[in-house]
Amino acid sequence: MKTVRVAAAIIRREGRILATQRGYGAYKDYWEFPGGKIEPGETPEEALIREIREELAVPVLPERFLMTAEYDYPEFHLSMDCFLCSIAAGEPALLEHESARWLMKEQLADMNWLPADLLIVERLQRETEDL
Repeated sequence: MKTVRVAAAIIRREGRILATQRGYGAYKDYWEFPGGKIEPGETPEEALIREIREELAVPVLPERFLMTAEYDYPEFHLSMDCFLCSIAAGEPALLEHESARWLMKEQLADMNWLPADLLIVERLQRETEDL
């Protein structure tokens, strides 16, 4: 099975976490943490910065590695490096997503997450530090 490596941003602001809703593909309308594929020669952090600029038009600051989520989709294996991040400046613009919401940690479980992103939600709910 082919492995796809991606980086995801858990963007935090004022105690809330940004969730984005897919507007295309087989998982249209599911919620996810923004990010995307790691290109050859890129570090996960570099990919994250590039992808968030492309998807949300804001500069993001990766602050701390959280986890690597491993998930087998029917078509491929996903390996997703996840980082706690903040926005350096500006407000996110939805260039690729259908919708976005700033959620409290307690609200995360209320969304219809992609299967791999649900692993991140479960981890965030166990985190003891302030998000």
